[in-house]
Amino acid sequence: MHSEALYQPRRPARSMSVPVRGLSYHLQVWGDPSLITPERPALVMGHGYMDVGASFQFVVDALADLEGEARYIIAPDWRGFGLTRMPPVDTYWFADYLGDLDGLLAAPELGLAADESIDLLGHSMGGNIVMIYAGVRPTRIRKLINLEGFGMPRTEPHESPQRLARWLHDLRQPKSLRGYPSVDGVAERLRQNNRRLPADKAAWLARQWSEQREDGFWHILGDPAHKGIGALLYRVEEVLACWQRISAPVLWVEGDETDTRQWWGDRYPRSDFESRLDAVFRLERHRLTQCGHMLHHDQPEALAALLKAFLDAPQASA
Repeated sequence: MHSEALYQPRRPARSMSVPVRGLSYHLQVWGDPSLITPERPALVMGHGYMDVGASFQFVVDALADLEGEARYIIAPDWRGFGLTRMPPVDTYWFADYLGDLDGLLAAPELGLAADESIDLLGHSMGGNIVMIYAGVRPTRIRKLINLEGFGMPRTEPHESPQRLARWLHDLRQPKSLRGYPSVDGVAERLRQNNRRLPADKAAWLARQWSEQREDGFWHILGDPAHKGIGALLYRVEEVLACWQRISAPVLWVEGDETDTRQWWGDRYPRSDFESRLDAVFRLERHRLTQCGHMLHHDQPEALAALLKAFLDAPQASA
């Protein structure tokens, strides 16, 4: 791959940082608050595990092709990812993402009124974040999009001692992520992870996903501490209690090539997930073809068409 073969964004983002909960939170922003209307509020997009906010550039471009540069879009780098730096930590706690999102929406630099509804989208880990947040702050969300945020396999209380023992053991194991001698090596890694990612997009994304440091190597912009096991159990009943409080219409989108068994084997059967979706009051579902887990990379135009139709549809009464 040649480093000069770069994707050219059609609606470039601007980079900004805002103070949130003691962190300098980095954001990719397209447009500004002057674009907000009741029918077209700000769209906030939350990325997945080991990803960055810039990852949404391709679908933002595809949306702009459909509707022009008419939408105010905000995509943060979650704590410990991208350019949202953390002081040294050995554990990340899921609830902090909810606190960060709540703080971001209140940041005066973003120009969102306290009582102003937003449209909220999350991919994978981000999908799990936005689903819970929409149940905790239901009046803040006008429409909600979950891109393959499946949640996690069920755990039971009797697993807690072993889980905590694993967490304590894990704290003593140093974490690291490999460096790459060139940015082209990062792009190749991205394409190994996703065979559908075109070379020009991989070359562009590699520069958002990594940085060159003093050792001359390119390093992934993700804190190695994210690799550690969490201390807390995943309690499905607590998650569903939040999902049941979602009042916004929900769009669920998945890829036809996604196979969750590659992550969890038989610990999280599809039937279990389907029963969880039953907790969502107003749900619209779509499956994109020739598409894997990274929907916004594999089929940005098809995804953008779904997003536009869903976001522009008149609100039905609850």
